[in-house]
Amino acid sequence: MTTREILKYPDPRLREVGAPVQAVTPEVQALVDDMAETMYASGGCGLAATQIGEMVRIFVVDCAGEDEPSDLRVFINPEIIEADGQQVWNEGCLSFPGVNEEIKRAEHVKARALDRNGQPFEVEADGLLAVAIQHELDHLNGVLMIDKLNAIKRRMMGRKLAKAKQDEAQT
Repeated sequence: MTTREILKYPDPRLREVGAPVQAVTPEVQALVDDMAETMYASGGCGLAATQIGEMVRIFVVDCAGEDEPSDLRVFINPEIIEADGQQVWNEGCLSFPGVNEEIKRAEHVKARALDRNGQPFEVEADGLLAVAIQHELDHLNGVLMIDKLNAIKRRMMGRKLAKAKQDEAQT
């Protein structure tokens, strides 16, 4: 397993749409392992392949609490087949370090995907898992959390990103 570099906004590759995975091969499983390693090393609860420059439709999430065992979930070729309700969640993103914003999402989702071994599954989710699924699927479609904000909030987010980058450069 290898920790990969996470692309940071405004890297144009974050706008690319991931291609469907044709077959779950040992190379795809190695990519999944690298993604999990990278997500855990970065302190995130989700990571899309496009965030590490791999333009395929894969994401990983682990929404377990600090005192809970790992709950790594792998989504290959995911799709949301049902979504309802509405919630607002204070989201962060590994491609937007140091920035959190309140984003409106569906409260409940039902998703379909393949797991790490290529087996199909469906999952119903609400709360943080529903948010993570929607957030990471957006990445696979080239949609970023900044796209979910109005113009004023986008400008404010730009300032927060600049400050976080400046703070990082000073450490």
